[in-house]
Amino acid sequence: MSLRASRSRIQAYLRDWLGIYLSTSTINQCIHEAGRAVAPVVDEQLIAELKAAGLLHIDETPWKEAGQLFWLWVFVSAQTVIYQVGKRHRLVVNQLLGEAFCGLLMTDGYSVYRIFPRRLRCWAHLVRKARALYQCLDSEGQAFGEALLLAMILLMRNIHRLRESPPDAESLWAQNQQLLTLLRSLCETHRDIAHVDSRQLAGEFLNDWEAIVRVVETPAHPLTNNVAERSLRHWVLLRKITFGSRTAQGSRVVALLASVIDTARLRDLNPWEFIAQTLAERRKNQPVPRLPMPVLA
Repeated sequence: MSLRASRSRIQAYLRDWLGIYLSTSTINQCIHEAGRAVAPVVDEQLIAELKAAGLLHIDETPWKEAGQLFWLWVFVSAQTVIYQVGKRHRLVVNQLLGEAFCGLLMTDGYSVYRIFPRRLRCWAHLVRKARALYQCLDSEGQAFGEALLLAMILLMRNIHRLRESPPDAESLWAQNQQLLTLLRSLCETHRDIAHVDSRQLAGEFLNDWEAIVRVVETPAHPLTNNVAERSLRHWVLLRKITFGSRTAQGSRVVALLASVIDTARLRDLNPWEFIAQTLAERRKNQPVPRLPMPVLA
């Protein structure tokens, strides 16, 4: 699964390179057994660790299940990755994290995330939208997009400089406050104009203002949601090759195995050795092993 190969390609590889002859149904049963084996690791250990994290990156991408549109969600902390397949609905987030999650969330602008007050907005998404506005055909939209883009680029430059604790930190803080005042004024001025894209982007900034500017007040926070986007990229390729999953059970197996594989890699562990060890223990009716945390030097 991690190599983005279909059952038939796995079958051909085993036959041609290793001389092992297995039916595609047997290969599928092996994958499902591995998913069932690691389920307690995800449900009892990794989810609890995720809920205790101080910062989570969340993103979602389309996923097909029996030809129907679902979504593959990813939740990434510094040492844990959890995947879930479900509808694009707040229940997915609520069921995993609960509404009492105390950490910070880094997200895009999807309104579902607004139930969490401590949130960061991905600036990469906002910069792309401002750039698209700057390149539109409407003159008023172009001017608004250019001003947004300039203010955000200056703010991002100052944020990176503040992370290095420069000698002119007080001056940078003052510049940031001036730029934020300008940014908010721009959005308030354009929230009711005729140009639809400008109006929508101005409203998005104002609706998510606290989440957007939090990184300006605390420059150590991340500016983008690249961590979650990179995590999804591999599994998007799997979806394109396999066209998703055929059943709810298949979707859960994908999510369970992807969670263990990516968490193990994040912890500098060999996921295949851990999955093999877990399978061996489950076949002996023994408790599943814990996925170890990395050893700090």
